[in-house]
Amino acid sequence: MPKRLIVTADDFGLDEAVNDAVERAHRHGILTCASLMVGEPAAADAVARARAMPRLGVGLHLTFVDGRPTLPPERIPALVAPDGRFPSDPVRQGLRIFFSPAARRQLAAEMRAQLDAFRRTGLALDHVNGHHHFHIHPVIRGLILRWAPEYAIRAVRVPASRRPPPARSLEAWSNDWQSGRLRRRLARAGIAANDDIFGLAESGHMTIAPIRDAVARIGDGVSEIYCHPVARAWRPGDPWPEDYDGLGEMQALLDPELPPRLAERGIELATFATARSR
Repeated sequence: MPKRLIVTADDFGLDEAVNDAVERAHRHGILTCASLMVGEPAAADAVARARAMPRLGVGLHLTFVDGRPTLPPERIPALVAPDGRFPSDPVRQGLRIFFSPAARRQLAAEMRAQLDAFRRTGLALDHVNGHHHFHIHPVIRGLILRWAPEYAIRAVRVPASRRPPPARSLEAWSNDWQSGRLRRRLARAGIAANDDIFGLAESGHMTIAPIRDAVARIGDGVSEIYCHPVARAWRPGDPWPEDYDGLGEMQALLDPELPPRLAERGIELATFATARSR
Protein backbone atom coordinates (compact mmCIF):
# COMPACT_ATOMS: atom_id res chain seq x y z
CA MET A 1 0.00 0.00 0.00
CA PRO A 2 1.42 3.44 -0.87
CA LYS A 3 2.27 6.06 1.71
CA ARG A 4 0.49 9.38 1.22
CA LEU A 5 0.96 12.43 3.40
CA ILE A 6 -1.41 15.37 3.81
CA VAL A 7 0.18 18.41 5.49
CA THR A 8 -2.47 20.80 6.78
CA ALA A 9 -2.35 24.27 8.31
CA ASP A 10 -5.30 24.96 10.59
CA ASP A 11 -6.71 28.43 11.38
CA PHE A 12 -6.43 29.77 7.82
CA GLY A 13 -8.17 33.16 7.91
CA LEU A 14 -7.51 33.82 11.60
CA ASP A 15 -4.95 36.53 10.85
CA GLU A 16 -2.98 37.75 7.84
CA ALA A 17 0.22 36.47 9.50
CA VAL A 18 -1.33 32.98 9.45
CA ASN A 19 -2.36 33.42 5.81
CA ASP A 20 1.12 34.59 4.90
CA ALA A 21 2.62 31.49 6.52
CA VAL A 22 0.19 29.25 4.63
CA GLU A 23 1.12 30.84 1.34
CA ARG A 24 4.87 30.62 1.96
CA ALA A 25 4.70 27.03 3.21
CA HIS A 26 2.60 25.94 0.23
CA ARG A 27 4.59 27.72 -2.47
CA HIS A 28 8.03 26.93 -1.06
CA GLY A 29 7.54 24.04 1.35
CA ILE A 30 5.57 20.85 1.91
CA LEU A 31 2.18 22.30 2.93
CA THR A 32 -0.64 20.77 0.85
CA CYS A 33 -3.84 21.85 2.65
CA ALA A 34 -5.31 24.62 4.79
CA SER A 35 -8.47 24.67 6.91
CA LEU A 36 -10.43 27.93 6.64
CA MET A 37 -12.15 29.68 9.54
CA VAL A 38 -14.87 31.51 7.63
CA GLY A 39 -15.92 33.82 10.49
CA GLU A 40 -12.51 35.26 11.30
CA PRO A 41 -11.23 38.73 10.27
CA ALA A 42 -8.70 37.55 7.67
CA ALA A 43 -10.99 35.02 5.95
CA ALA A 44 -11.45 37.16 2.81
CA ASP A 45 -7.67 37.56 2.51
CA ALA A 46 -7.26 33.80 2.91
CA VAL A 47 -9.79 33.11 0.15
CA ALA A 48 -8.07 35.55 -2.21
CA ARG A 49 -4.73 33.84 -1.62
CA ALA A 50 -6.27 30.38 -2.03
CA ARG A 51 -7.73 31.32 -5.41
CA ALA A 52 -4.17 32.07 -6.57
CA MET A 53 -2.96 28.66 -5.33
CA PRO A 54 -5.08 26.11 -7.18
CA ARG A 55 -3.09 23.13 -5.85
CA LEU A 56 -3.77 24.05 -2.21
CA GLY A 57 -6.55 21.88 -0.80
CA VAL A 58 -8.80 24.16 1.23
CA GLY A 59 -11.24 22.77 3.75
CA LEU A 60 -13.64 24.16 6.35
CA HIS A 61 -12.41 24.53 9.93
CA LEU A 62 -15.77 24.40 11.71
CA THR A 63 -15.64 26.75 14.70
CA PHE A 64 -17.88 26.58 17.75
CA VAL A 65 -15.30 27.25 20.48
CA ASP A 66 -12.64 29.92 20.85
CA GLY A 67 -13.60 31.93 17.79
CA ARG A 68 -16.07 34.23 16.08
CA PRO A 69 -19.46 33.07 14.82
CA THR A 70 -20.65 33.60 11.28
CA LEU A 71 -24.20 34.49 12.35
CA PRO A 72 -24.89 37.63 14.42
CA PRO A 73 -24.38 36.73 18.10
CA GLU A 74 -27.95 37.72 18.97
CA ARG A 75 -29.20 34.86 16.78
CA ILE A 76 -27.22 32.24 18.72
CA PRO A 77 -27.29 33.43 22.36
CA ALA A 78 -27.04 29.90 23.74
CA LEU A 79 -23.66 29.41 22.04
CA VAL A 80 -21.79 32.66 22.63
CA ALA A 81 -20.31 34.49 25.60
CA PRO A 82 -21.28 38.09 26.50
CA ASP A 83 -18.55 39.39 24.16
CA GLY A 84 -20.25 37.71 21.19
CA ARG A 85 -17.53 35.09 20.73
CA PHE A 86 -17.70 31.37 21.26
CA PRO A 87 -16.38 30.46 24.72
CA SER A 88 -12.94 28.93 24.99
CA ASP A 89 -13.85 25.91 27.15
CA PRO A 90 -14.75 23.02 24.81
CA VAL A 91 -16.01 20.78 27.63
CA ARG A 92 -18.64 23.24 28.84
CA GLN A 93 -19.61 24.15 25.28
CA GLY A 94 -19.91 20.49 24.39
CA LEU A 95 -22.16 19.75 27.36
CA ARG A 96 -24.29 22.82 26.60
CA ILE A 97 -24.83 21.63 23.02
CA PHE A 98 -25.54 18.06 24.08
CA PHE A 99 -28.14 18.87 26.74
CA SER A 100 -29.81 22.08 25.50
CA PRO A 101 -32.36 21.85 22.66
CA ALA A 102 -31.97 25.61 22.05
CA ALA A 103 -28.20 25.26 21.77
CA ARG A 104 -28.58 22.37 19.31
CA ARG A 105 -30.97 24.37 17.12
CA GLN A 106 -28.63 27.35 17.14
CA LEU A 107 -25.63 25.11 16.45
CA ALA A 108 -27.36 23.72 13.36
CA ALA A 109 -28.09 27.25 12.13
CA GLU A 110 -24.50 28.39 12.72
CA MET A 111 -23.03 25.27 11.14
CA ARG A 112 -25.16 25.73 8.05
CA ALA A 113 -24.08 29.38 7.92
CA GLN A 114 -20.42 28.33 7.98
CA LEU A 115 -20.96 25.74 5.25
CA ASP A 116 -22.85 28.29 3.15
CA ALA A 117 -20.10 30.86 3.69
CA PHE A 118 -17.51 28.39 2.45
CA ARG A 119 -19.67 27.54 -0.56
CA ARG A 120 -19.87 31.23 -1.47
CA THR A 121 -16.09 31.37 -1.76
CA GLY A 122 -16.29 29.22 -4.89
CA LEU A 123 -13.43 27.06 -3.61
CA ALA A 124 -13.69 23.30 -3.85
CA LEU A 125 -14.27 21.79 -0.40
CA ASP A 126 -11.27 19.54 0.15
CA HIS A 127 -12.15 18.45 3.69
CA VAL A 128 -13.96 19.33 6.92
CA ASN A 129 -12.53 19.40 10.43
CA GLY A 130 -13.09 21.39 13.61
CA HIS A 131 -11.31 24.01 15.68
CA HIS A 132 -10.01 22.12 18.74
CA HIS A 133 -11.27 18.96 16.94
CA PHE A 134 -14.77 19.91 18.06
CA HIS A 135 -16.26 18.22 14.98
CA ILE A 136 -16.06 14.86 16.80
CA HIS A 137 -18.89 16.04 19.10
CA PRO A 138 -21.81 13.66 18.44
CA VAL A 139 -24.24 16.45 17.49
CA ILE A 140 -21.80 18.01 15.02
CA ARG A 141 -20.77 14.61 13.70
CA GLY A 142 -24.41 13.80 13.01
CA LEU A 143 -24.93 17.04 11.07
CA ILE A 144 -21.78 16.47 9.01
CA LEU A 145 -23.04 13.04 7.99
CA ARG A 146 -26.57 14.28 7.32
CA TRP A 147 -25.46 17.24 5.21
CA ALA A 148 -22.54 15.59 3.43
CA PRO A 149 -24.45 15.03 0.15
CA GLU A 150 -25.84 18.58 0.14
CA TYR A 151 -22.47 20.25 0.69
CA ALA A 152 -20.24 17.75 -1.13
CA ILE A 153 -18.37 16.78 2.04
CA ARG A 154 -16.11 14.00 0.81
CA ALA A 155 -13.37 13.92 3.46
CA VAL A 156 -13.19 14.57 7.21
CA ARG A 157 -10.23 14.56 9.58
CA VAL A 158 -10.22 11.85 12.24
CA PRO A 159 -8.03 13.12 15.13
CA ALA A 160 -6.88 9.71 16.38
CA SER A 161 -3.32 8.40 16.16
CA ARG A 162 -2.19 4.84 15.57
CA ARG A 163 0.21 5.45 18.47
CA PRO A 164 -1.78 6.32 21.62
CA PRO A 165 0.38 7.83 24.36
CA PRO A 166 1.16 5.59 27.36
CA ALA A 167 -0.51 7.97 29.82
CA ARG A 168 -4.23 8.13 29.06
CA SER A 169 -6.14 11.14 30.39
CA LEU A 170 -9.92 11.20 30.46
CA GLU A 171 -9.84 13.81 27.69
CA ALA A 172 -7.59 11.64 25.52
CA TRP A 173 -9.77 8.59 26.12
CA SER A 174 -12.90 10.53 25.19
CA ASN A 175 -11.22 11.92 22.05
CA ASP A 176 -10.21 8.44 20.90
CA TRP A 177 -13.65 6.99 21.62
CA GLN A 178 -15.48 9.73 19.74
CA SER A 179 -12.91 9.59 16.92
CA GLY A 180 -13.47 5.86 16.59
CA ARG A 181 -17.21 6.39 16.28
CA LEU A 182 -16.59 9.12 13.71
CA ARG A 183 -14.31 6.87 11.64
CA ARG A 184 -16.87 4.06 11.55
CA ARG A 185 -19.71 6.40 10.60
CA LEU A 186 -17.63 8.03 7.86
CA ALA A 187 -16.70 4.64 6.43
CA ARG A 188 -20.36 3.58 6.29
CA ALA A 189 -21.23 6.85 4.53
CA GLY A 190 -18.40 6.51 1.99
CA ILE A 191 -16.62 9.64 3.26
CA ALA A 192 -12.83 9.53 3.21
CA ALA A 193 -10.63 10.09 6.26
CA ASN A 194 -6.99 9.98 7.20
CA ASP A 195 -5.69 6.67 8.53
CA ASP A 196 -3.23 8.30 10.92
CA ILE A 197 -2.40 11.76 12.26
CA PHE A 198 0.62 13.55 13.71
CA GLY A 199 0.52 16.69 15.84
CA LEU A 200 -1.99 15.80 18.55
CA ALA A 201 0.54 15.89 21.38
CA GLU A 202 2.63 18.64 19.77
CA SER A 203 -0.11 21.13 18.89
CA GLY A 204 1.48 24.53 18.42
CA HIS A 205 4.94 22.99 18.51
CA MET A 206 5.23 21.00 15.26
CA THR A 207 8.67 22.39 14.63
CA ILE A 208 11.53 20.82 12.68
CA ALA A 209 12.34 17.96 15.04
CA PRO A 210 8.73 16.73 15.53
CA ILE A 211 7.99 16.94 11.79
CA ARG A 212 11.16 15.06 10.88
CA ASP A 213 10.25 12.45 13.49
CA ALA A 214 6.74 12.16 12.06
CA VAL A 215 8.09 11.65 8.54
CA ALA A 216 10.31 8.85 9.85
CA ARG A 217 7.27 7.09 11.38
CA ILE A 218 4.71 7.43 8.58
CA GLY A 219 3.22 4.09 7.61
CA ASP A 220 1.07 2.80 4.77
CA GLY A 221 -2.14 4.56 3.87
CA VAL A 222 -3.07 8.22 4.27
CA SER A 223 -1.41 10.13 7.09
CA GLU A 224 -1.92 13.76 8.07
CA ILE A 225 0.42 16.18 9.78
CA TYR A 226 -1.49 19.21 11.04
CA CYS A 227 0.07 22.39 12.34
CA HIS A 228 -0.50 26.10 13.07
CA PRO A 229 2.13 28.09 11.14
CA VAL A 230 2.45 31.85 11.54
CA ALA A 231 4.79 34.15 9.63
CA ARG A 232 6.06 36.03 12.70
CA ALA A 233 6.64 35.65 16.40
CA TRP A 234 3.76 36.15 18.83
CA ARG A 235 2.87 39.71 19.89
CA PRO A 236 0.56 40.83 22.71
CA GLY A 237 -3.03 40.69 21.51
CA ASP A 238 -2.45 38.10 18.79
CA PRO A 239 -5.38 35.66 18.42
CA TRP A 240 -3.42 32.47 19.07
CA PRO A 241 -1.86 31.10 22.28
CA GLU A 242 1.28 32.85 23.42
CA ASP A 243 3.08 29.56 23.92
CA TYR A 244 2.50 28.41 20.31
CA ASP A 245 5.64 28.49 18.17
CA GLY A 246 3.88 29.38 14.94
CA LEU A 247 6.99 30.88 13.40
CA GLY A 248 8.94 27.72 14.19
CA GLU A 249 6.19 25.66 12.59
CA MET A 250 6.35 27.72 9.39
CA GLN A 251 10.11 27.31 9.28
CA ALA A 252 9.70 23.57 9.73
CA LEU A 253 7.38 23.37 6.72
CA LEU A 254 10.09 25.13 4.69
CA ASP A 255 12.83 22.72 5.90
CA PRO A 256 14.88 21.77 2.80
CA GLU A 257 15.65 18.38 4.36
CA LEU A 258 12.03 17.25 4.19
CA PRO A 259 11.50 16.68 0.43
CA PRO A 260 14.47 14.29 0.11
CA ARG A 261 13.42 12.47 3.28
CA LEU A 262 9.92 12.03 1.89
CA ALA A 263 11.29 10.78 -1.42
CA GLU A 264 13.64 8.36 0.32
CA ARG A 265 10.73 6.77 2.19
CA GLY A 266 8.45 6.73 -0.87
CA ILE A 267 5.98 9.16 0.69
CA GLU A 268 3.78 11.10 -1.73
CA LEU A 269 2.41 14.50 -0.74
CA ALA A 270 -1.35 14.80 -1.24
CA THR A 271 -4.49 16.70 -0.39
CA PHE A 272 -7.56 14.92 0.93
CA ALA A 273 -9.01 15.13 -2.59
CA THR A 274 -5.97 13.70 -4.39
CA ALA A 275 -5.42 11.04 -1.74
CA ARG A 276 -9.05 9.97 -2.17
CA SER A 277 -8.87 9.84 -5.98
CA ARG A 278 -5.81 7.58 -6.28
